[in-house]
Amino acid sequence: MAQIVAVTACPTGIAHTFMAAESLRRAAAQAGHTLHVETQGSVGTEGTLTSAQIAQADLVILATDVAVDESRFAGKTIVRAGTQDAIRDPGALLARAGSAGVPAAAPQAGPLHVVGITACPTGIAHTFMAAEGLEGGARKLGYTAKIETQGSVGAGNTLTPDDIARADLVVIAADTNVDLSRFTGKRVYVTGTKPAIKDGAAVITAAQAQATVHGVTAAGGADGSSPDYVAQAAAAKAAKNAGTPAFYKHLMTGVSHMLPFVVAGGLLIALAFAIGSFQFGDQGIFIYEDRYAGTLGNTLFKIGANGAFGLFVPVLAGYIAFSIADRPGLAPGMIGGFLAGLTGSGFLGGIIAGFLAGYLVLWLTRSIKLPRTLEGLKPTLILPLLGTLGVGLLMMLVVGKPVAAALIGLTAWLQGLGNTSAALLGALLGGMMAFDMGGPINKAAYTFSTGLLGAKVYGPIAATMAAGMTPPLALFLATLVFKNRFTKDEVEAGKAAGVLGISFITEGAIPFAARDPLRVIPSLMAGSAVAGAISMAAGCLLRAPHGGIFVLFIPNAVTNLPMYVAAIVAGTVVSTLMLGILKKPLGADGLPLNAARTPVAAD
Repeated sequence: MAQIVAVTACPTGIAHTFMAAESLRRAAAQAGHTLHVETQGSVGTEGTLTSAQIAQADLVILATDVAVDESRFAGKTIVRAGTQDAIRDPGALLARAGSAGVPAAAPQAGPLHVVGITACPTGIAHTFMAAEGLEGGARKLGYTAKIETQGSVGAGNTLTPDDIARADLVVIAADTNVDLSRFTGKRVYVTGTKPAIKDGAAVITAAQAQATVHGVTAAGGADGSSPDYVAQAAAAKAAKNAGTPAFYKHLMTGVSHMLPFVVAGGLLIALAFAIGSFQFGDQGIFIYEDRYAGTLGNTLFKIGANGAFGLFVPVLAGYIAFSIADRPGLAPGMIGGFLAGLTGSGFLGGIIAGFLAGYLVLWLTRSIKLPRTLEGLKPTLILPLLGTLGVGLLMMLVVGKPVAAALIGLTAWLQGLGNTSAALLGALLGGMMAFDMGGPINKAAYTFSTGLLGAKVYGPIAATMAAGMTPPLALFLATLVFKNRFTKDEVEAGKAAGVLGISFITEGAIPFAARDPLRVIPSLMAGSAVAGAISMAAGCLLRAPHGGIFVLFIPNAVTNLPMYVAAIVAGTVVSTLMLGILKKPLGADGLPLNAARTPVAAD
């Protein structure tokens, strides 16, 4: 009988990570081995291997598809494989481990690889001078370096995931806020541009002594303690979106910046109707008419409808362009989005305007070459002028009218749906919301429904919110009703999932789905489809695209509130019952009761 330790990890840190660990556990139990597995997943490190476990181990199995730190296994026999090998034939992998006799090599000594980012408010002189200072300082110390410049014309010398993975040290020399999410788990040192310009070598030397590991709290402590469940859900969402196409990422950048405008506008409009109904009775539903000008309700309606809703399409388009072309794309994108409103092409035109502006400005940025002394003219004069001219002409002369006609047709079709057709659409949107819970399919349904608010179509967003609340609520209820189907950690996590569910944060269900996707995801999709179908068939309308249960207490925010609550409850119950049917009872060791447990006697 061998003492074995193992580490499993995959790029997304979700399904394959846990499936490989489970396969190894079962194979080791059948072979009579003692196995400790550490999973490096999207929700943090679980089952962290202790120094004592490693010291006692006869073998180390690394079933990983990404690079992991091997320094703690120096001197141990290591067998390296992919997660697919562990999932498909763990017995063969254990046999390989048993025959392996090559000790792991100690970590190679050599020069540090430094990566960094430089940025200044104007994004011109200091940004590039600081980068040169850091690169020169690294060469002086005998190190290698790659520095990304976040300048006025966008990011230059962009760091790739491989660059970051190989980095021993991250140096941020910036006078503006820099997103550090890419560097979670890396040693990061933050300073300004001036120290890097003055003495890059001194900055790197200081970084070696003072850098701290970024983001360890959210991922779980080094002692193996469990991370906060909300952080788990957020990390799982990030991992789920990590491999998505650039098109989707650009669209989601626009949507995420647009949402506050839509939420604020929708709630203000709902409050306007509530106040109007209180003041003028049944006539309050006409609070938007000029005869009520000057009243509080009419004023709130104008702020919401003309102010917030008037801006959401330009913001959507502007930040799509910003995601593609950085700051130079923002003005042409927003102007293109505004023109989408003028032409009547709405959110569909805004999306097209954002991509047109982004890629046009990106092409101009790369095509126009100026002496370094004149580079400052590009972001302040040349790119805004040419980008706005190009996207403006395209929107006014080519895109606007055809897209406006398509939007009018779509709106008329949605408003004319019968009960059966509406139920089918609601079921489709509901199933999409639960399919990947925060991923591209979920966001496609949500973006479609949110965009229709500008066309005063409120049914689809009601269905998507009901369907999006259902998955985490069902998991909360299932961990109470069917406790024997879940581990102790999952039962505790169910409480947090319930809070996320009432807040319309569908991602609260991801950690459960990651551990048992074949049973959990179909169960959640069924309940969400039921919730969406009932909501649409009952004619429920929602004027605010977020807020979960808290929006329901605002008068007139939801039309046909009793049936809307019934839709959420029905979807939750359906998913809960399916979870109870499909998931198998677990034993004290956390394995299904019908799983093989009897160890095979060692020879």
